[in-house]
Amino acid sequence: MCRMTLEEFSGENASERMASVVKALEEVLTAALPQGCITVGVYEAAKSLNVDPDNVVLCLLATDEDDVSDVALQIHFTLIQAFCCENDINILRVNNMRRLAEILEGVKPGGEPMDLHCVLVTKPQSSACKDPALSKLNRFCKDSRYLDQWVPVINLPER
Repeated sequence: MCRMTLEEFSGENASERMASVVKALEEVLTAALPQGCITVGVYEAAKSLNVDPDNVVLCLLATDEDDVSDVALQIHFTLIQAFCCENDINILRVNNMRRLAEILEGVKPGGEPMDLHCVLVTKPQSSACKDPALSKLNRFCKDSRYLDQWVPVINLPER
């Protein structure tokens, strides 16, 4: 079992580790999208969490700089985070909504942009095998909690 130590979280390897976590996140999202294992939108995510929380494997809460002052969004995030913590669902905060939209092809049919503030990844019905990218994200979340960072932040770089 590969575990990150406190020393590995900081220092020279920190940027390499974060790049590997970002790559794993992109892999998970691009694999889940064609399988229909992505739920986008704060309200849609809340409905999905209420119906079947055991099927959710990852929750992303995404913001840009101008979203910080949106009180209603922050309240929704607080409630979603509490629900996810209570149901052992890993949570990541993601910066750079534009990049997230690129990864998720973030436009609804008809050209309307999606609400990517909350994205859930669910287990595919057909797959019983372990996804190494998802395992890496789960390990990152677990190690972050060990360091008292309950909702780690990932900065998605521009492409």
